[in-house]
Amino acid sequence: MKILIADDHAIVREGLKHILLKLPDDLLIEETSNGNEALAFIEREDYDFVILDISLPGMSGLEILKKLKIQNNKTPILILSMHPEEQFAIRALKSGAMGYVTKDRAGEDLLEAIMKISRGRKYVSPELAEYLASSLNVRSEDVPHQKLSEREFEIMVLLAKGISAKEIAEALFISEKTVGTHRFRIMEKMGMKKNTDLTFYAINHKLIDLF
Repeated sequence: MKILIADDHAIVREGLKHILLKLPDDLLIEETSNGNEALAFIEREDYDFVILDISLPGMSGLEILKKLKIQNNKTPILILSMHPEEQFAIRALKSGAMGYVTKDRAGEDLLEAIMKISRGRKYVSPELAEYLASSLNVRSEDVPHQKLSEREFEIMVLLAKGISAKEIAEALFISEKTVGTHRFRIMEKMGMKKNTDLTFYAINHKLIDLF
């Protein structure tokens, strides 16, 4: 089984490789810490599986999914993220991901997700399945954050958490000016004026935790 791990933290990649060694298959594991490089690898190589982080320098995991979907690239992608499922899982699955696992549950869920996806089925946790079921009656046009692009949504969640523009710029490897431009578009699309408006909205829609 040929697997690509795309995560910008070396310690996370090492931990994932340790977990993957429990698989019964012979493994060839490649790795990268950069989103642009990850996309190039996926376009060039024939992977059985890709474990992809959402927050990567160069290009986010969601942006990679979007490009692969346009290209009709069928490589199985499992999103591994520090963000809770309610924040990004639905967007990831709609963009073509085969599953979503949070980093704090990788030890428990990663192998199960890989085995399920390798059989051609999508993987979601029981908690996410319940959340998806409760969301079925909500029309996307009734939810303002559905109007946001993948990058805008990512920045909206960070702003709602009270993270500064400087910290967001550093985390996403973009300039503060770019963060400001995205913030303006987010506020315009969401019909809001202040970051606190985003915070209240995100809490009410379970996009961020109170604690």
